[in-house]
Amino acid sequence: MIEIVEGIVISEKAYGETSKIINVFTKEYGVIGMMVHGCRTLKSPLRSVTDKLSYGKFTIYYKKDKLSILSEVNILNPLKEIKKDIEKLSYASFLVDLSEQVVKQTSLVSTIYALLIESLLKINEGFDPLVIMNMIELKYLDYLGVLPVLDACSICGRKTDIITLSSDKGGYLCSHCRTNEPIISKKAIQLIRMYYYVQISKIEKLEVSQEVKREINEFLDNYYDRYTGLYLKSKNFVKELAKLS
Repeated sequence: MIEIVEGIVISEKAYGETSKIINVFTKEYGVIGMMVHGCRTLKSPLRSVTDKLSYGKFTIYYKKDKLSILSEVNILNPLKEIKKDIEKLSYASFLVDLSEQVVKQTSLVSTIYALLIESLLKINEGFDPLVIMNMIELKYLDYLGVLPVLDACSICGRKTDIITLSSDKGGYLCSHCRTNEPIISKKAIQLIRMYYYVQISKIEKLEVSQEVKREINEFLDNYYDRYTGLYLKSKNFVKELAKLS
């Protein structure tokens, strides 16, 4: 059955002397494997459009639960700015890896796909990749079933006097329930809630201080380590980049 699916290449591996197998996160079916015959030859029209992060429309002979056969790719956006910048590329690679793991745990394939594509397009446009990554990480926690409490104190439910975030205690903490947790900035407390609710595709401006970015990113790193069980190698490099920035 010939189909055209929208998707993005999330991984690739050589097959034989001239071919390769790619995994594509598709809007329609989630992650599917595709055989790409002869694409590693210099003259193949599929050579440059089947690398990781190739985003487009894929014409395939679809085989459910088996390798589909790819015949043509129509690139929707080449994501050139990401691919020529090591920092942007690192964040994008992590978001692709994270999305692949999250989609395994939810039936909302099209929702996860849309969030991933929206985030990559914003990074490609020049928006801060750390902030975009943190937005996606926070939204994905909802689909993983472990969203932190961000509308009241996670211990007593008080909606006032919120003074910090605690990964150990699951979200906001008020002054009455805080024990020895470091107090963070009011801006970080406000922004992390905005991160969850904002529609990424509609972002037109992002201005977040280095300190606020550090506070939110540190909370999310600790929260993921504590509650998700997801340990992705691509995150290690991102963590090093965050330290340098």
